[in-house]
Amino acid sequence: MLTLYDNPFSPFTRKVRMVLDHKGLAFESIDALAKTEHARLLQVNPRGEAPVLVDDGLVVVDSSDIVAYLEDRYPDPPVMPADPARRAAARAWQRCADTVLDAIIHDLSIWTWPTHQRPDTPPAGLLEAGQRDIAVILGRLERALPEDGYLCGDVSAADFALFPHLSALRVLGLSPDAAAFPRLARWNARMRSCPAVRVDLDRVKRAVAEKFGHGPSPYEGDKIVWRGDRLEWLFSRGFYEWWRRELDEGRVVIPTLPASVT
Repeated sequence: MLTLYDNPFSPFTRKVRMVLDHKGLAFESIDALAKTEHARLLQVNPRGEAPVLVDDGLVVVDSSDIVAYLEDRYPDPPVMPADPARRAAARAWQRCADTVLDAIIHDLSIWTWPTHQRPDTPPAGLLEAGQRDIAVILGRLERALPEDGYLCGDVSAADFALFPHLSALRVLGLSPDAAAFPRLARWNARMRSCPAVRVDLDRVKRAVAEKFGHGPSPYEGDKIVWRGDRLEWLFSRGFYEWWRRELDEGRVVIPTLPASVT
Protein backbone atom coordinates (compact mmCIF):
# COMPACT_ATOMS: atom_id res chain seq x y z
CA MET A 1 0.00 0.00 0.00
CA LEU A 2 1.24 3.47 -0.88
CA THR A 3 1.21 6.01 1.94
CA LEU A 4 0.83 9.69 1.14
CA TYR A 5 1.72 12.31 3.74
CA ASP A 6 -1.03 14.53 2.53
CA ASN A 7 -3.13 17.61 3.19
CA PRO A 8 -6.60 18.21 1.76
CA PHE A 9 -5.88 21.80 0.70
CA SER A 10 -2.24 21.97 -0.41
CA PRO A 11 -1.99 22.39 -4.21
CA PHE A 12 1.09 20.16 -4.17
CA THR A 13 -0.61 17.28 -2.39
CA ARG A 14 -3.72 17.74 -4.54
CA LYS A 15 -1.58 17.36 -7.66
CA VAL A 16 -0.13 14.10 -6.35
CA ARG A 17 -3.56 12.80 -5.29
CA MET A 18 -4.96 13.47 -8.75
CA VAL A 19 -2.05 11.63 -10.35
CA LEU A 20 -2.57 8.67 -7.98
CA ASP A 21 -6.30 8.60 -8.73
CA HIS A 22 -5.71 8.99 -12.48
CA LYS A 23 -3.41 5.97 -12.36
CA GLY A 24 -5.92 4.00 -10.27
CA LEU A 25 -3.51 3.57 -7.35
CA ALA A 26 -4.90 3.00 -3.86
CA PHE A 27 -3.14 4.88 -1.08
CA GLU A 28 -3.37 5.63 2.62
CA SER A 29 -3.68 9.35 3.33
CA ILE A 30 -2.21 11.02 6.42
CA ASP A 31 -3.05 14.68 7.00
CA ALA A 32 0.59 15.49 7.62
CA LEU A 33 0.11 19.23 8.15
CA ALA A 34 -2.20 18.71 11.11
CA LYS A 35 -0.36 19.60 14.31
CA THR A 36 -0.98 16.12 15.75
CA GLU A 37 0.86 14.53 12.79
CA HIS A 38 3.85 16.88 12.72
CA ALA A 39 6.21 14.45 14.46
CA ARG A 40 5.35 11.68 11.98
CA LEU A 41 5.96 14.02 9.05
CA LEU A 42 9.40 14.96 10.37
CA GLN A 43 10.36 11.29 10.41
CA VAL A 44 10.00 11.09 6.62
CA ASN A 45 10.86 14.69 5.72
CA PRO A 46 12.96 16.68 8.20
CA ARG A 47 11.87 19.92 6.49
CA GLY A 48 8.32 19.22 7.61
CA GLU A 49 6.83 19.71 4.15
CA ALA A 50 4.13 17.70 2.39
CA PRO A 51 3.62 15.76 0.24
CA VAL A 52 5.78 12.75 0.96
CA LEU A 53 5.15 9.37 -0.67
CA VAL A 54 6.22 6.10 0.94
CA ASP A 55 6.16 3.05 -1.32
CA ASP A 56 7.27 -0.19 0.33
CA GLY A 57 9.81 1.65 2.47
CA LEU A 58 11.03 3.98 -0.29
CA VAL A 59 10.52 7.63 0.67
CA VAL A 60 10.03 10.24 -2.06
CA VAL A 61 9.68 13.93 -1.21
CA ASP A 62 8.69 16.92 -3.40
CA SER A 63 5.53 16.76 -5.47
CA SER A 64 7.27 16.84 -8.87
CA ASP A 65 9.70 14.11 -7.83
CA ILE A 66 6.75 12.04 -6.59
CA VAL A 67 4.96 12.47 -9.92
CA ALA A 68 8.14 11.46 -11.78
CA TYR A 69 8.55 8.41 -9.52
CA LEU A 70 4.95 7.34 -10.05
CA GLU A 71 5.37 7.71 -13.81
CA ASP A 72 8.46 5.48 -13.70
CA ARG A 73 7.06 2.94 -11.27
CA TYR A 74 3.45 2.84 -12.49
CA PRO A 75 3.57 4.04 -16.11
CA ASP A 76 0.02 3.21 -17.20
CA PRO A 77 -1.93 5.33 -17.74
CA PRO A 78 0.76 7.96 -18.29
CA VAL A 79 0.69 11.52 -16.97
CA MET A 80 3.60 12.70 -19.11
CA PRO A 81 3.45 12.98 -22.91
CA ALA A 82 5.47 10.53 -25.00
CA ASP A 83 6.52 13.24 -27.46
CA PRO A 84 9.75 14.88 -26.24
CA ALA A 85 8.65 18.44 -27.05
CA ARG A 86 5.32 18.02 -25.31
CA ARG A 87 7.02 16.33 -22.38
CA ALA A 88 9.39 19.28 -22.02
CA ALA A 89 6.41 21.66 -22.15
CA ALA A 90 4.57 19.63 -19.50
CA ARG A 91 7.59 19.81 -17.21
CA ALA A 92 7.87 23.56 -17.74
CA TRP A 93 4.20 24.20 -16.95
CA GLN A 94 4.39 21.98 -13.88
CA ARG A 95 7.41 23.99 -12.73
CA CYS A 96 5.51 27.24 -13.38
CA ALA A 97 2.65 26.00 -11.20
CA ASP A 98 4.95 24.78 -8.43
CA THR A 99 7.11 27.90 -8.26
CA VAL A 100 5.74 31.06 -9.87
CA LEU A 101 2.00 30.56 -9.42
CA ASP A 102 2.34 29.02 -5.98
CA ALA A 103 4.47 31.92 -4.77
CA ILE A 104 2.07 34.63 -5.91
CA ILE A 105 -1.12 32.89 -4.79
CA HIS A 106 0.37 31.88 -1.43
CA ASP A 107 1.49 35.44 -0.71
CA LEU A 108 -1.89 36.92 -1.67
CA SER A 109 -3.93 34.28 0.19
CA ILE A 110 -2.62 34.79 3.72
CA TRP A 111 -5.62 36.95 4.64
CA THR A 112 -8.17 34.45 3.31
CA TRP A 113 -6.93 31.29 5.07
CA PRO A 114 -9.51 29.87 7.49
CA THR A 115 -6.66 28.85 9.81
CA HIS A 116 -5.22 32.30 10.50
CA GLN A 117 -8.05 34.86 10.83
CA ARG A 118 -5.63 37.78 10.66
CA PRO A 119 -6.85 41.12 12.01
CA ASP A 120 -4.65 43.17 9.65
CA THR A 121 -4.88 43.81 5.90
CA PRO A 122 -2.40 43.12 3.08
CA PRO A 123 0.36 45.71 2.67
CA ALA A 124 -0.51 48.43 0.17
CA GLY A 125 0.09 47.34 -3.40
CA LEU A 126 0.48 43.60 -2.73
CA LEU A 127 -2.82 42.49 -4.26
CA GLU A 128 -2.32 44.75 -7.27
CA ALA A 129 1.20 43.38 -7.88
CA GLY A 130 -0.09 39.83 -7.69
CA GLN A 131 -2.99 40.57 -10.00
CA ARG A 132 -0.65 42.02 -12.64
CA ASP A 133 1.72 39.05 -12.53
CA ILE A 134 -1.10 36.51 -12.57
CA ALA A 135 -2.59 38.22 -15.61
CA VAL A 136 0.72 37.72 -17.43
CA ILE A 137 0.74 34.00 -16.62
CA LEU A 138 -2.91 33.59 -17.62
CA GLY A 139 -2.15 35.27 -20.94
CA ARG A 140 0.70 32.82 -21.61
CA LEU A 141 -1.51 29.91 -20.65
CA GLU A 142 -4.34 31.13 -22.90
CA ARG A 143 -1.96 31.28 -25.86
CA ALA A 144 -0.51 27.83 -25.08
CA LEU A 145 -3.83 26.03 -24.73
CA PRO A 146 -5.36 24.37 -27.80
CA GLU A 147 -8.90 25.10 -28.90
CA ASP A 148 -9.90 21.75 -27.44
CA GLY A 149 -8.20 19.18 -25.25
CA TYR A 150 -5.51 19.66 -22.63
CA LEU A 151 -2.34 21.66 -22.32
CA CYS A 152 0.13 19.12 -23.73
CA GLY A 153 -2.07 16.64 -25.60
CA ASP A 154 -3.80 14.20 -23.27
CA VAL A 155 -4.36 15.21 -19.66
CA SER A 156 -0.99 15.35 -17.96
CA ALA A 157 0.88 16.32 -14.81
CA ALA A 158 0.92 19.89 -16.14
CA ASP A 159 -2.88 20.07 -16.01
CA PHE A 160 -3.03 18.45 -12.58
CA ALA A 161 -0.37 20.87 -11.28
CA LEU A 162 -2.07 23.99 -12.61
CA PHE A 163 -5.67 23.19 -11.70
CA PRO A 164 -5.49 23.64 -7.88
CA HIS A 165 -3.69 26.98 -8.21
CA LEU A 166 -6.05 28.36 -10.82
CA SER A 167 -9.07 27.19 -8.78
CA ALA A 168 -7.73 29.22 -5.84
CA LEU A 169 -8.05 32.44 -7.84
CA ARG A 170 -11.80 32.43 -7.25
CA VAL A 171 -11.30 32.84 -3.49
CA LEU A 172 -9.09 35.86 -4.19
CA GLY A 173 -11.65 37.40 -6.53
CA LEU A 174 -9.24 36.95 -9.44
CA SER A 175 -11.03 34.32 -11.51
CA PRO A 176 -10.15 34.80 -15.19
CA ASP A 177 -12.93 36.28 -17.27
CA ALA A 178 -14.28 33.73 -19.75
CA ALA A 179 -14.62 36.37 -22.47
CA ALA A 180 -10.97 37.38 -22.12
CA PHE A 181 -9.68 33.81 -21.64
CA PRO A 182 -12.05 31.52 -23.59
CA ARG A 183 -9.59 28.65 -24.02
CA LEU A 184 -8.79 28.71 -20.32
CA ALA A 185 -12.50 28.63 -19.49
CA ARG A 186 -13.03 25.59 -21.70
CA TRP A 187 -9.96 23.91 -20.20
CA ASN A 188 -11.30 24.51 -16.69
CA ALA A 189 -14.61 22.88 -17.63
CA ARG A 190 -12.80 19.88 -19.13
CA MET A 191 -10.65 19.51 -16.04
CA ARG A 192 -13.71 19.54 -13.80
CA SER A 193 -15.14 16.66 -15.81
CA CYS A 194 -12.02 14.48 -15.31
CA PRO A 195 -12.72 11.63 -12.85
CA ALA A 196 -9.53 12.27 -10.85
CA VAL A 197 -10.37 15.97 -10.54
CA ARG A 198 -13.95 15.27 -9.45
CA VAL A 199 -12.63 12.96 -6.73
CA ASP A 200 -10.22 15.67 -5.58
CA LEU A 201 -12.89 18.37 -5.50
CA ASP A 202 -15.13 16.09 -3.43
CA ARG A 203 -12.24 15.50 -1.00
CA VAL A 204 -11.64 19.21 -0.62
CA LYS A 205 -15.32 19.92 -0.04
CA ARG A 206 -15.60 17.21 2.63
CA ALA A 207 -12.39 18.36 4.28
CA VAL A 208 -13.64 21.93 4.65
CA ALA A 209 -16.59 20.65 6.69
CA GLU A 210 -14.51 18.14 8.65
CA LYS A 211 -11.57 20.40 9.48
CA PHE A 212 -13.33 23.72 10.07
CA GLY A 213 -16.98 22.87 10.68
CA HIS A 214 -16.67 21.75 14.29
CA GLY A 215 -14.19 22.80 16.95
CA PRO A 216 -10.78 24.41 16.54
CA SER A 217 -8.69 24.13 13.39
CA PRO A 218 -6.20 21.23 13.45
CA TYR A 219 -3.57 23.39 11.77
CA GLU A 220 -1.09 26.05 12.80
CA GLY A 221 -3.01 29.30 13.07
CA ASP A 222 -0.35 31.95 13.60
CA LYS A 223 3.01 31.17 12.02
CA ILE A 224 3.48 30.97 8.25
CA VAL A 225 6.02 28.79 6.45
CA TRP A 226 8.11 30.75 3.97
CA ARG A 227 10.51 29.26 1.47
CA GLY A 228 12.49 30.33 -1.58
CA ASP A 229 10.00 31.06 -4.35
CA ARG A 230 7.48 32.71 -2.02
CA LEU A 231 10.16 34.97 -0.58
CA GLU A 232 11.64 35.66 -4.01
CA TRP A 233 8.37 36.98 -5.42
CA LEU A 234 7.55 38.96 -2.28
CA PHE A 235 10.96 40.64 -2.12
CA SER A 236 11.12 41.28 -5.86
CA ARG A 237 7.88 43.23 -5.60
CA GLY A 238 9.16 45.39 -2.77
CA PHE A 239 7.58 43.90 0.37
CA TYR A 240 10.69 43.00 2.33
CA GLU A 241 9.95 45.45 5.17
CA TRP A 242 6.50 43.95 5.69
CA TRP A 243 7.99 40.45 5.83
CA ARG A 244 10.71 41.62 8.21
CA ARG A 245 8.02 42.84 10.61
CA GLU A 246 6.41 39.40 10.36
CA LEU A 247 9.77 37.87 11.26
CA ASP A 248 10.32 40.26 14.18
CA GLU A 249 6.85 39.46 15.53
CA GLY A 250 7.48 35.70 15.49
CA ARG A 251 5.09 34.74 12.68
CA VAL A 252 7.71 33.33 10.27
CA VAL A 253 8.89 29.73 9.86
CA ILE A 254 11.65 28.93 7.36
CA PRO A 255 12.15 25.17 6.76
CA THR A 256 15.63 23.95 7.65
CA LEU A 257 17.29 20.62 8.18
CA PRO A 258 17.93 19.69 11.82
CA ALA A 259 21.46 20.09 13.09
CA SER A 260 21.95 16.32 13.16
CA VAL A 261 21.42 16.00 9.40
CA THR A 262 24.52 16.44 7.23
